[in-house]
Amino acid sequence: MLRAAPPHALVPTARRILAEQHAALDVSLLLADYGLAVLQPVTHLPDTGDPVSAHDGPAGTAFTTQTPLVDVGADPGTEQVHLPITVRGDRLGVLSVRLPAGSAQPATVLRLADFATALGHEILTADRDTDLYLLARRSRRLTLAAEMQWQLLPGRGCVRDEYTIGAHLEPAYAVGGDNFDWSSGPDHLTLTVTDGMGQGIEASLLTSLTVSALRNARRAGIGLADQACLADQAVYAQYGGKSYASTLLLRFDLATGAVRAVDAGSPRLYRLRAGTIDQVRLEAQLPLGMFEETPYEEQTFDVAPGDRLIVVSTGVHSTRSATGDLFGEAALRQILSATREAAPHETARAVVAGLVEHFGSRDLASDASVVCLDWQGRPARPATAP
Repeated sequence: MLRAAPPHALVPTARRILAEQHAALDVSLLLADYGLAVLQPVTHLPDTGDPVSAHDGPAGTAFTTQTPLVDVGADPGTEQVHLPITVRGDRLGVLSVRLPAGSAQPATVLRLADFATALGHEILTADRDTDLYLLARRSRRLTLAAEMQWQLLPGRGCVRDEYTIGAHLEPAYAVGGDNFDWSSGPDHLTLTVTDGMGQGIEASLLTSLTVSALRNARRAGIGLADQACLADQAVYAQYGGKSYASTLLLRFDLATGAVRAVDAGSPRLYRLRAGTIDQVRLEAQLPLGMFEETPYEEQTFDVAPGDRLIVVSTGVHSTRSATGDLFGEAALRQILSATREAAPHETARAVVAGLVEHFGSRDLASDASVVCLDWQGRPARPATAP
């Protein structure tokens, strides 16, 4: 029934299904806004219902912990089940279902959780054909530059057996040049973090060209250094060295944890291992597009099961407060230590929250992107008997 529903009619269809199958009294779809600050009900656009916190309260707790939550005190005679909607690690929002009292048995909650996941897949599919769910995520209007950047992103999270990725981007409604991208195959993961020079639409156009050139080169099946070379040529051909993009390229071997890297600019990489935080120091090479036909070389390091990697853009490690104090490595290390047990998406959000507090406003002077990756690795295959 969800697959057959018109793209804009997923919510009323979900209400009808759950009323028929679980006697649901009410069903609400709440989508996380671009800043991951609030959950906004999908109602009649251009208006949405009153938002709720994405971090507090029953719905916010379900979203943050990624665990179904049953609220029995909201309304006598009923109980409300809040179910996180997540597709392959990309957190979309929460499905809230009000049931008659006593209905939220464990088996029912599990079935509702499966339904919420199916609904999430349909929302992503429907995004191709309707603006409804994109508009419902906005607490205010996006700038044109931000519109371009959000359409360019792969999502804000990805989960596989070998790794978990969580990412965050600010200022969410006015971001211009920062971007993260990833692509997973059967044996490798490619991850890039890009910081386009400048601000606003000019930075967004530069980053769009850079990311598209990197994707085109990656999809041609060439190595990481050559991907950087081809993207460098594309950016230089367009801008003649007047504008360039700082990019960190990483390619993980899922079986061994070996990582190939090209550091073409300013994003910084940190590794948490056994309680110790170290910066992974790579040879700094020229940003993409600064000079014509720049050669790039790969470097290598490794990740082990239990490692956490954090990539931060220039807008994180170089931001100053109103009094001129640099956010700096000490503050970053403190946040990373405090969030070691948190999920990657919460760690990424916490870094940006600390940066916003340091700066004194969500309207950051520079774009800030954070990507956090937890590495589980691939279990060794048991030896076959001779």
